[in-house]
Amino acid sequence: MTIFCSHCHQPLQAEMSCLPRRGKQAPRASRPFRSTKSASKARRDQINAELQALRSLLPISMQEKERLSYLHTMALVCLRLRGAQLFPPGSAPPVGPALGTELLSLLPGFLLVLSASGKLVYISENVAQVLGLSVVELLAQGDTVFDILDGRACEDVYKKLLLAQEEPGREVTFVSEMCTSKAFRLQHGGNRVVTVCGRFVALSWPPSPSTTAFLALCTPLMQSPADGKAGSQDDIFQSTHILDMTFIDVTESVTYHLGYHREELVGQSWYSLLHPEDTNLAAAQHRAVGESFGAGPAAGSAVLRVLRRDRAWAWLQVWARRDGGGHCITCTCRCLR
Repeated sequence: MTIFCSHCHQPLQAEMSCLPRRGKQAPRASRPFRSTKSASKARRDQINAELQALRSLLPISMQEKERLSYLHTMALVCLRLRGAQLFPPGSAPPVGPALGTELLSLLPGFLLVLSASGKLVYISENVAQVLGLSVVELLAQGDTVFDILDGRACEDVYKKLLLAQEEPGREVTFVSEMCTSKAFRLQHGGNRVVTVCGRFVALSWPPSPSTTAFLALCTPLMQSPADGKAGSQDDIFQSTHILDMTFIDVTESVTYHLGYHREELVGQSWYSLLHPEDTNLAAAQHRAVGESFGAGPAAGSAVLRVLRRDRAWAWLQVWARRDGGGHCITCTCRCLR
């Protein structure tokens, strides 16, 4: 009887196969065990040495350096590198001792410099007086302006920065809550409402994203309670509107805040008093209220600029809600400044 190989289908003799037998294979040499523990420690030591070297170069006091974590150290180093890229040596804005405490104390807020992509480039030291956080503590929140702002306002702020970038020199203003320290929130009941007014400046010609910077002054508005109910009633007035936001009634205290008499506002549209740059934010709040049913919670708060009778702009924090029947909208407005 002829036996054929199951692989090559060739006739085989007894005890034969075209495949090598496993038992006759040469034993493989075992690889020696190598520990990576010493290599990992060497890398960590090298990283620590580099961070220590970077920390020693930072222009801050030795006491502040000793409190810096690795995260804070890298955040400060990145901030300095972005500043050096935009403002080479000899043209950098005054920082540290050059812009003294006395001069900073005269400002109504703190200075902020951003890159074209919204990265933080410079924050003046008096930010601690406004937000209760030092520059180092603020950088721990993130390295962009969007990391220190209230998340709901980020999209609107992004649009404002794009608009300013398209037309260097054009001033834009936006208002948002900024991150604050825990002690500040406990004392004031929330984060700080800050108005940011600035413009993009071309540092060289022709302008490009790598040679333009957004220079701004961040001024705090009067701190408002989170729920719109607490606080002094002297700063508050109420208005009632039909669903398209036309005034149908307003409390007499509006005269004190905006200068209008009640009869002047009845029949006017709420939008006729708003600053053009704030109409989109007001419309978003209006839509949120319109989509609610019955008397529900206020559709968040919005900080808006409203035209006074003397043609000046008043900052208001506005809470809006539909009434029980759903046929009108009630706004509670608190004057911030």
